[in-house]
Amino acid sequence: MFTGIVTGMGQVKKITQAEDFISITIKAPKGFSKNLSRGASVAVNGVCLTAKKGKTDSLEFDVIHETLDKTNLKNIAKSDLVNLERSMKASSEIGGHLVSGHIHGVGKVLKVVSRKQTKDLQIQIPSSLAQYIFYKGYIGLNGCSLTIGKVLKSSFYIHLIPETVSITTFKEMRQGDLVNIEIDQTTINTVETIKKVMLEKKA
Repeated sequence: MFTGIVTGMGQVKKITQAEDFISITIKAPKGFSKNLSRGASVAVNGVCLTAKKGKTDSLEFDVIHETLDKTNLKNIAKSDLVNLERSMKASSEIGGHLVSGHIHGVGKVLKVVSRKQTKDLQIQIPSSLAQYIFYKGYIGLNGCSLTIGKVLKSSFYIHLIPETVSITTFKEMRQGDLVNIEIDQTTINTVETIKKVMLEKKA
């Protein structure tokens, strides 16, 4: 599990293509990998991946096609920046909201409004996820726990504070970029429960 509070950005240094997966090497920020063990979970753009080596700032991950097909990691390239977060501990402060690192879909950036230190993004939402998008609800985008702003028929807005802009890949995000979306599990459970109750009432 993760908190959705990105702790740094890494840079892709190497991508190796195997027959049925790719291996990604990412240069992590100094100190990010302290006490990191082989097999530990790390969120990369919000995707839960397993570290192949521990205690090194040169992180290595294997990514299978199932993950590539459902996330923006399929478009990852050498020198790209990615958001990173270590998995939470029992004693961790939950500054965002609980996220699993299991991506529900990919959204497209439709509009970027950049100000001096803040930024607004309009994100196109896959039709299958639209029912879970609510004003002021939680959402995970590229591993960041964010609050949903205005909701339209097939898109929504997020409003980024200076801290989020400065320490995440949203700083360089442009129109047309793809973002990984993880819906808040509590929201999913609530919506599905209401749908089930409504169906039972109609029966």
